[in-house]
Amino acid sequence: MQQLVDHLGRGSRVVVLRLRSMGDCVLTTPALSLLHQHRPDLHIGVAVEDRFRGIYEGLPFVHEILPPTAKDVRGFGAQLCINLHGGTRSAILTAASGARFRAGFGHYRQRFVYNIRMPRAQEILPGGERTVHTAEHIASAMFYLGVPQQPIPRAILHASSQPEPGTYSVVHPFASAALKTWPVDNFLNAMATMEHEPVVIAGPGDDITPFAQYRTYQNQPLDVIKGLISHASYFLGNDSGPAHIAAAFDVPMTVVFGPSDPAIWGPWRASQANVVTSA
Repeated sequence: MQQLVDHLGRGSRVVVLRLRSMGDCVLTTPALSLLHQHRPDLHIGVAVEDRFRGIYEGLPFVHEILPPTAKDVRGFGAQLCINLHGGTRSAILTAASGARFRAGFGHYRQRFVYNIRMPRAQEILPGGERTVHTAEHIASAMFYLGVPQQPIPRAILHASSQPEPGTYSVVHPFASAALKTWPVDNFLNAMATMEHEPVVIAGPGDDITPFAQYRTYQNQPLDVIKGLISHASYFLGNDSGPAHIAAAFDVPMTVVFGPSDPAIWGPWRASQANVVTSA
């Protein structure tokens, strides 16, 4: 284990690279909160694509949200750069950061970029060889860098947008891949029996035609979606980013999984979560 974060100067800057996807961004927040809790004086910046920056808006432990460009990451002036993505683009950003300490997992490509190569989560966390949830994997980086090991909290989000009044359920019948999508008819059948009004959320490219009879929010800002989900009485959706938002707000939920492993991608720390797998 490294004790690096304890040796950073007071007020040091730490940049975290978190490229793609919505679920990964949400599941990074427990790790960031643990780092801030241990060293509240550190100035933490997150480099993230613009479409996901809303995940980090309003969080007290994220002090700056940066565009994922070499110029912006270098201009942040970090002493420590933590790459949580591992692809070529994030390796380039790591090198461009100019940080004295550049941390990435040992299995990442372009290993020469990193002067701190973190072992697999199973080698950091207790329990040995086991399936590790994504939230655990991300938090293990902070533990390796010197944050004391402790229970990993639920994801943390802030919603400033207030939804329209009324009791409703949020339904997200879409996903990033067809194999992760429950059949439309199954959603419609479930919605017909819901106790509270179903409200459908959708992205810009989703076909909402089958759900025309219901209130629909399509291509809305993330803050609107966060606010809507945070006040919902229930959430039903595929294994996708909005499900992780619902888990962060601890909304009672049912998530339908296709090929993804719920042990890795399931609702993290949600107290009322029902996970089902589609045939």
